[in-house]
Amino acid sequence: MSEPAPVGGRSAQLKHTGLRPGWTTGACATAATTAAYTALLTGDFPDPVTITLPKGQRPAFGLAVEELADGHATAGVVKDAGDDPDVTHGALVRATVRILPVGSGVVFRAGPGVGTVTRPGLPLDVGEPAINPVPRQMMRDHVTEAAARYGGSGDVEITVSVDHGEEIARSTWNPRLGILGGLSVLGTTGIVVPYSCSAWIDSIRRGVDVARAAGRTHLAGCTGSTSEKTVVALYGIPEDALLDMGDFAGAVLKYVRRHPVDRLTVCGGFAKLSKLAAGHMDLHSARSQVDKGFLAELARRGGADGTLAAEVAAANTGLAALQSCAARGVPLGDLVAVTARDRALEVLRGAPVTVDVVCVDRAGTVVGRSAPKGP
Repeated sequence: MSEPAPVGGRSAQLKHTGLRPGWTTGACATAATTAAYTALLTGDFPDPVTITLPKGQRPAFGLAVEELADGHATAGVVKDAGDDPDVTHGALVRATVRILPVGSGVVFRAGPGVGTVTRPGLPLDVGEPAINPVPRQMMRDHVTEAAARYGGSGDVEITVSVDHGEEIARSTWNPRLGILGGLSVLGTTGIVVPYSCSAWIDSIRRGVDVARAAGRTHLAGCTGSTSEKTVVALYGIPEDALLDMGDFAGAVLKYVRRHPVDRLTVCGGFAKLSKLAAGHMDLHSARSQVDKGFLAELARRGGADGTLAAEVAAANTGLAALQSCAARGVPLGDLVAVTARDRALEVLRGAPVTVDVVCVDRAGTVVGRSAPKGP
């Protein structure tokens, strides 16, 4: 009896590493919110509480905190980051839900240990609690579902807090980004993918092998799930031709150099790919940073005057630099994509591979793109 054909793509890479995935702070906050609101409507906390993640997975979370009072309830979940060396592993994430007048909608607040945005350039307005867009939507969706099931209006205030979050945040980039007072509530899939360098690089190599064995000639190295969706939409690339590159751009390029395919698309967030354009092969924030001076020089090449170049060099984030250039008609995203493509071709050292690069923002919108180019 023949063995089943190997399966490629993101899930196969994770399985191959043998590493245990975990849950994002956004997933934990959603579970705590769901439990607290359900208790407000029914008088009982569901424990464990089950939520639906953006890709359809339905994990269950045990509750570490249950507090029910008149008009508000608090639930808490201890974050399990799996085998990832996440600084928030073991943190207690709480959500306090208060009933608001009908028509108020869902209002988010930063409790103790959750930061507040104080500088532009992030996907949230200045003054907003540092609860990112996807976790906000997850919480809204689960509030709506609980309201429909148990007879609520869905008009609530959600205050998310993290025990010792302000102390933990000192080990992150939040203070430098102008997120003050604590952590960010993050996560686009709800799942923490653990990145042991050696295990993940081995999984990338296996992903290339599987794709080539399946006859795939166009592969895509993606920094995460948002960029995966983008390349699938652009090129219709099948799952077994998708490489979850994560931060390991160099690992993809060096292995494809030795095991070439006709075409490689590199797709990722603008800030991460600006690091590749600057010559970094490891895109992790602990090992490389966005070089605003480099972005300013690229902007000059694209027609930026001295004032705009200085603004880019002083920008809070790569996104803020991109937005400044877009407002003045300077195609910084395309310039980064082209430069990153050329840097990738240098690493490929003449291997018969045509490369193109696609830069996206956090929503998956294409903000920069290069033409395909071969050796």
